[in-house]
Amino acid sequence: MSYEVTIEPTGDVIEVEEGQTILDAALRQGVWLPFACGHGTCGTCKVQITDGFADLGEASPFALMDVEREEGKVLACCCMPESDLVIEADIDVDPDFAGHPVQDYSGTVTEIVTLSPTIRGLRIRLDREMDFQAGQYINLHVPGVDGSRAFSLANPPSSPQEIELHVRQVEGGKATTWLHESLQVGDQLNLSGPYGQFFVRKTDTQGAIFIAGGSGLSSPQSMILDMLAEGDNRPIYLFQGARNVAELYNRELFEQLAAKHDNFHYIPALNAPLPEDDWQGFSGFVHEAVADYFQERCAGNKAYLCGPPPMIDAAITTLMHSRLFERDIHMERFFTAADGAQEQNRSALFKRI
Repeated sequence: MSYEVTIEPTGDVIEVEEGQTILDAALRQGVWLPFACGHGTCGTCKVQITDGFADLGEASPFALMDVEREEGKVLACCCMPESDLVIEADIDVDPDFAGHPVQDYSGTVTEIVTLSPTIRGLRIRLDREMDFQAGQYINLHVPGVDGSRAFSLANPPSSPQEIELHVRQVEGGKATTWLHESLQVGDQLNLSGPYGQFFVRKTDTQGAIFIAGGSGLSSPQSMILDMLAEGDNRPIYLFQGARNVAELYNRELFEQLAAKHDNFHYIPALNAPLPEDDWQGFSGFVHEAVADYFQERCAGNKAYLCGPPPMIDAAITTLMHSRLFERDIHMERFFTAADGAQEQNRSALFKRI
């Protein structure tokens, strides 16, 4: 049995199978709804039911309060229709968003490389090609671990069947520990994608500033490789932050790209270089490198941020002081079931990002 869900104000109509959430059905049919954690804890995917009946699922009482439930509000990531529905959603889809439908894939691990002391690079050959936009991510199912884990795609869309992931080992993290210590070339993995609203606004010809920290380099790598392959001639800047030289992975790749493309500029920054690093580049945090390079004048660019939350917050502050507005700053945050509720405490600087 399936139910018909009409999404206002766009008028999109989707079919939702019994036991399937509204969000899952929408994404698999190429209809975008806002969401973040996907676990019912952050409230980003909150919608209003105007007609019909539904099971609210396991929505957190912090993300969906009792008074909201009484008003007919639900979380799309948890809600399962019990009749045909009409819902109202706060949808603001960028015209540059391609909207590729989410699908399930299986893949074979073809390569595992050590990128840094804490980050491994994985290549996975899929059972078929995946259409995606540079900057998007997949949800990976790790054997023996409940749920899935989100990892950005580091390869450009021109390589749609063999994907690249950068996996940082999280202390105490069951999934990343398994991927670092147990995964072998030839192993089979299941995943779904693509997900996310992190992508280059290609119709906007302003310069592009990428700010990356840690394994957050994966999305900017995909986006930059895609832009350069397409012959995009706008100024492109990559600011990569790390503690020391050992953690500054893929440095040679970006130095080679900078030598080959006059419009691409690579600025690495180390905040704790070791004496043996003999570091001659910028010393300090990556957001400080941005302020120094642009002399706090970033107007005329769009910024794309990817990295740990403290880096994101510091970069937002720097960019705003440097005359960039909210509309010119884009980012992607990942949430787990454990920390999704922290979305309520995100930086007060911006409400949208």
